[in-house]
Amino acid sequence: MSSRLPKPSMRSGSGRRGSASVAAGPRLDSAASAWLGDDRLFTPLGHEPGYDYPLLVWLPDTAPVSAGKKSFEIGRVMKRVSLRNFVAVEPVIAAAESPAMGLDEAVWRSIERVRDRIAIHSQRIFLVGQGRGGSDAFRIACRHPREFAGVISLGGPFPLEESLFSQLAAVRRLPMLYCCQRSSVLERASHTDRTLRLFHAAGAALAMRIYPGKNDLSKSVLADVNRWVMDEVCGMPAAVHSLSAS
Repeated sequence: MSSRLPKPSMRSGSGRRGSASVAAGPRLDSAASAWLGDDRLFTPLGHEPGYDYPLLVWLPDTAPVSAGKKSFEIGRVMKRVSLRNFVAVEPVIAAAESPAMGLDEAVWRSIERVRDRIAIHSQRIFLVGQGRGGSDAFRIACRHPREFAGVISLGGPFPLEESLFSQLAAVRRLPMLYCCQRSSVLERASHTDRTLRLFHAAGAALAMRIYPGKNDLSKSVLADVNRWVMDEVCGMPAAVHSLSAS
């Protein structure tokens, strides 16, 4: 399958456009919003235009927000992950866009928009999803395993019934992290067992971390997201012990 992302050769260091003027967090000036559309962007504090940043592509939970819970805000979430390590984007399918545009297309579009304006390392693009967005992140990453440096699901179970290992050799090289709550593991014990058995049989790597409480976006979870991604970026072993299917 041909790559849907811009080729590294198209973005040499001397050919980059200047970085758009954006603030750390979701607030953008009019110049930035013109090219960003309805997508939401986070740029790190002390942004260095000459440095190729890792990119986190966030897929929020699509379930209705329950009473007492805050809706997903990329700026607030990234402040808990890291203020300096990453550029992050949240793809948003606008009402004015084609009804046929799916989440996959929105992800590619957002990545292309960001890479056209901000220096992004082509081999350090990570998908991160919460809840149903975490399951979507698993789907997209396993369908296009060569395009991503890793995938993280915060509370979204792996879609077992969708035959996502058709590109098995590439999936085996794709780092995956599943962060989930203890209560959900107990409720879905059979699903968790089948997931670990699937990854073990396929020879694929899934690190699984279990947390108390019910908040998929807690400080401890998001701190682990930062450490796990930076370990992958730096080529270091994970600093936090994991349950692994490999």
